[in-house]
Amino acid sequence: MNLIAHVEIPVLDIERAMRFYHAVFGVNFGEIVTIHGNQMAFFPFAADQNGASGALAQGNVYVPTRDGAIIYIGVSDIDEVLAKAVALGSEVLFPKTLAGENIYVAEIADSEGNRIAIQGV
Repeated sequence: MNLIAHVEIPVLDIERAMRFYHAVFGVNFGEIVTIHGNQMAFFPFAADQNGASGALAQGNVYVPTRDGAIIYIGVSDIDEVLAKAVALGSEVLFPKTLAGENIYVAEIADSEGNRIAIQGV
């Protein structure tokens, strides 16, 4: 069993965040749902694949930050993702850096101000 089961990324404007994650990472979200008075937009998830489920989450308890846990999003082309993010006004917080054999990492600020890491080649 993987320790991390689910991740929620805090957002101030769920529609804006959905546009950002779609434009930068190619994520197609379903309908926004309301759970316990909070709005959620779920990332695609396949139970038979590795990784945790996740969602963009908007509500009183969801506060974007650069100071909390850092979520890593796996990508196939880190340079392409960085270029898309920067074109949308994102700030590169940590440049593309070799983290292992043929694995690179970088960090950006998303549309909501969260520190988001990307990992890929």
